[in-house]
Amino acid sequence: MSLEIVQFTLGPAQTNAFLVAAAGSREAVAIDPSWDGHVILDAARQRGWRVTTIWLTHAHWDHFGGAAALADGSDPPPPVALHPADYVLWRAGGGAAKFGLQFDPGPEPTVDLAHGQTLFIGEVEVQVRFAPGHTRGHVMFYVPSQTLMFSGDVIFQMSVGRTDLPGADHATLLESIRREVLSLPDDVRLLPGHGPSTTVGQEREFNPFLQE
Repeated sequence: MSLEIVQFTLGPAQTNAFLVAAAGSREAVAIDPSWDGHVILDAARQRGWRVTTIWLTHAHWDHFGGAAALADGSDPPPPVALHPADYVLWRAGGGAAKFGLQFDPGPEPTVDLAHGQTLFIGEVEVQVRFAPGHTRGHVMFYVPSQTLMFSGDVIFQMSVGRTDLPGADHATLLESIRREVLSLPDDVRLLPGHGPSTTVGQEREFNPFLQE
């Protein structure tokens, strides 16, 4: 079974958000609803989808700024999944105050994510991979059958996640990339939190941060 993926680039930080459903399904998952939740909700409605859950790769403000509008427009409101190590960051508004921003954070996370956990989009299996370094509780969502991973802010095309924010650590991030990204086949497509998609092989060979 294949996945239908709708990508958005939203908000002040131009963050990628994803609406994902199994082909033929009427239920969808919102991954990192970054901003303008009504835009994501409208796209779901146009396709006849109901958003049943929200998955967060991590708890920086620009990855859940649209959760409130998404939840307010859904019946019932979808539960939010997050790694517990990022709950403190979520409750602190995801660091938005540092950027002079205020927003409604939406529903508090109630689903704990953990490394090795298996989730499903329809009948499609999704593996949770714990990859701290950008934040303490960052995870990625790997879909083996589709040869792709929603990688959040761990790795980008020719770059890696910021480590100058509270709770971040550069050495930890690089170790997470080596363990949880570079261990995958070269043809795995990476759908990051910012910028264009890339592949494990491209980053393995050309990413300057990984050539140390």
